[in-house]
Amino acid sequence: MNRPKTLEERIAQRIARSKGEVFLRKDFADLADYDQVGRCLRHLASKGQLVKIGYGLYAKATMAPISKRPVPRRGIRDLAAEALGRLKVSTFPSSFEQDYNQQQTTQVLTGRVIGVKGRISRKIGYDGKYVTFERVH
Repeated sequence: MNRPKTLEERIAQRIARSKGEVFLRKDFADLADYDQVGRCLRHLASKGQLVKIGYGLYAKATMAPISKRPVPRRGIRDLAAEALGRLKVSTFPSSFEQDYNQQQTTQVLTGRVIGVKGRISRKIGYDGKYVTFERVH
């Protein structure tokens, strides 16, 4: 007879099966209430399976070979774009990207500026590095 899986095991299993890299707390709302899900996600983050990238936002993690600390498996710009897509916020190339693509500048992009329509007050990032948002028209 199979033993019943804990909530944390069920969340970890769902994360492992998912093709996406970013998870919201509400992705697991069918398993338990808000606080329980939050506790499990924080515990998975403390074990190094996830990295918190924003309020209620988590990303799949891998161990950094040198520092032996958990880091996201993809770059912060990709994670932020995926997170914004999941939050139903449309993203656009920033003015920096447009200038670079039109060969009006030779400055190499940091990739941490994302163009959005409207206002967004959410911080997305990790380890002191955050994406900034630029309003595009």
